[in-house]
Amino acid sequence: MSTVDATRAVNDGADSTTKDQPIFQEISADQAVEVVEIESACMNCFQTGTTRLLPTKIPFFREVVLMSFKCEHCGYTNNEMQSASEIQKNGVRIELQVQKSADLNRRVVRSDNSSISIPEVELEIPVQSQKGEVTTVEGIIERTITGLSQDQEKRRIDHPSEAASIDAYIDRLRQLKELSTPFRVLLEDISGNSFIENLLAPASDPQLKTSHFTRTKEQNEMLGLYEQNHEEQHLLKPIAEDEWPLENLQGEVLQFATNCPECQAPCETNMKLTNIPHFKEVVIMATVCEKCGHKTNEVKSGGGIEPQGVRFKVRIVDKEDLTRDVLKSETCSLAIPELDLDVGPHALCGRFTTVEGLLVAMRDQIDCTLFHDSADDGSKQKMDTFLQTFEDVLKLQRVITLVLEDPAGNTYVQSLSDNDEPDEKLTVERYDRSFEDNEDLGLNDMKTENYEQNA
Repeated sequence: MSTVDATRAVNDGADSTTKDQPIFQEISADQAVEVVEIESACMNCFQTGTTRLLPTKIPFFREVVLMSFKCEHCGYTNNEMQSASEIQKNGVRIELQVQKSADLNRRVVRSDNSSISIPEVELEIPVQSQKGEVTTVEGIIERTITGLSQDQEKRRIDHPSEAASIDAYIDRLRQLKELSTPFRVLLEDISGNSFIENLLAPASDPQLKTSHFTRTKEQNEMLGLYEQNHEEQHLLKPIAEDEWPLENLQGEVLQFATNCPECQAPCETNMKLTNIPHFKEVVIMATVCEKCGHKTNEVKSGGGIEPQGVRFKVRIVDKEDLTRDVLKSETCSLAIPELDLDVGPHALCGRFTTVEGLLVAMRDQIDCTLFHDSADDGSKQKMDTFLQTFEDVLKLQRVITLVLEDPAGNTYVQSLSDNDEPDEKLTVERYDRSFEDNEDLGLNDMKTENYEQNA
């Protein structure tokens, strides 16, 4: 069943009393979540079975549709997960160092467009060879063992040498679960909709490395994304010079249709070009969903990438420090060294707010995207302690340093001095980007001169 079919089934299965509820609800022990049941054919005995659909959200991730099939006639069961969110701008590449038993229990969300490899045993699961699923690292190994063990008895009779080789390889996979030696799990998803759990969240995990990459033309076509032929583009025509002056654009609020990021209901986004004093022009976008009431605002830089990256260090001591205006771009990462907290650039979208608003957004995202019900007691206690410490910071009972680092240079923190020079509690550092920073921003492959020759 495709994601479109699954979503349509959810919409058709919902009665009039649930039409106003968000489609993708959070799983909670305090509130029942409606599961949609539909009849579907069993692929094992071709009788009629039951498929159960649950649209929900994966903590620290995004919306998915969980599907579970069971046939009462032959007992066949099948579980599947499909991403219900849009294809991301970039693909994602995740590398996990498995060193202890807790690493085997890390949750793994993988879509149909992901590939997994374990170099130590030369295991590779190609793209679209398996259906998407919510599993663990150990579950991936166990599923591989189960697949290889099928028909082994018959294979031992017909092809004994091949069966012996498969048995030896299965033993190597079982040794991985014993953790006699550490090994790596490499997950790559061209759609960007896969995820491996961070056991140290909200702090960064030294065993987990996540990077993003630009898809090739072939990978885009694999996802059904095709480039439009430039010779056939007649719908968009260039605007004549001075026909739409910048002054009119700055005073205009534009609207375009979109879907609510919380419940996926249709809504509208308002967009306006404005000027941040002592900084530059930015585009502010605000979305309000009439169905679930979710509000979001996002800021994107209206200019290009700066020649250097920028790093702000803000010492938060009193109430005045919490009122500083902050423009955080989508490429800016956040850190609080005193709390061992490190938030990557893609965790919070670009926004124009205050220091207090930024801290509250960080706290709310951490609190609302936890595995509250399924986490062990140690993890729950650790997270409760962290959130209490965060409350002490907001009440100014603990002094911290907020670090904002933006390799694109499109982030701004207000100075409290009269001449707009950095005050005594604000440090501004400009630095040259590394090759990796330029690679993440797509600058290494950018050609600004004589580009017509390779068009």
